[in-house]
Amino acid sequence: MRTNLLRTAAATALALLSAGCAGSAGSAVRPDPASTTASTAARTEPAGGAGSRIASVKGARITIYRGRQGAAQRTITSPNDYGATRVFLVERDEGDWLQVLLPIRPNGSKGWIKAADVTLAETSHRVEIDRGAFRFTVYDGDRPVRTGKVATGEAGTPTPPGRYFFTELVRPTGDGGAYGAYAFGLSGFSPVLKSFAGGPGQLAIHGTNKPSAIGTRASHGCVRVSNDDITWMAKNLAIGTPVVVKG
Repeated sequence: MRTNLLRTAAATALALLSAGCAGSAGSAVRPDPASTTASTAARTEPAGGAGSRIASVKGARITIYRGRQGAAQRTITSPNDYGATRVFLVERDEGDWLQVLLPIRPNGSKGWIKAADVTLAETSHRVEIDRGAFRFTVYDGDRPVRTGKVATGEAGTPTPPGRYFFTELVRPTGDGGAYGAYAFGLSGFSPVLKSFAGGPGQLAIHGTNKPSAIGTRASHGCVRVSNDDITWMAKNLAIGTPVVVKG
């Protein structure tokens, strides 16, 4: 069946999320008030038929298989380290089986799950990041609804191209520091930093306290946007929304 997704914020250190986008590694986060209600961004009818399906884990863990009815590959727990319900982006729907994009290394890893183990929702939104143009665009179906400038990874710590999805939404305490108003965790990881500040080098899209750096290569791999843009995303985009990094 279809349902809306819960946007869940974490009450842990933001450093665990970030691949290292500058600033204080120990910034704390607090629950986002919007996270206690069902997100309106996950719709039952995607615009123009251009939607993506998001699978939310029902129980405390889910088995990932190498193929349909194949050998078990790994078990992934839910909620994740940030208290967010574990979600996957569905790549193929084969009825009782779903091929999903996994939030693990290497980036782009896929696996199969049983449809009975998840609840499905749909979203018409997607985010595209053009690294060359230093620009993001949010689409609702085929219609662009928000665009703006971004900062990407420096030459030694690049933002890797690929297809990802939002895994959690966190809200820094106080003024947010280097992470700005909000941060969305991504399912991908830095190709260079295997760990950072005690975390696994996970990528993120987040706000910033240095808006002058937007439009440049300034981070350790994360994507920075303005605080106005990340606040809009936090209010309008669901956990599980696909993110494509190009260029």
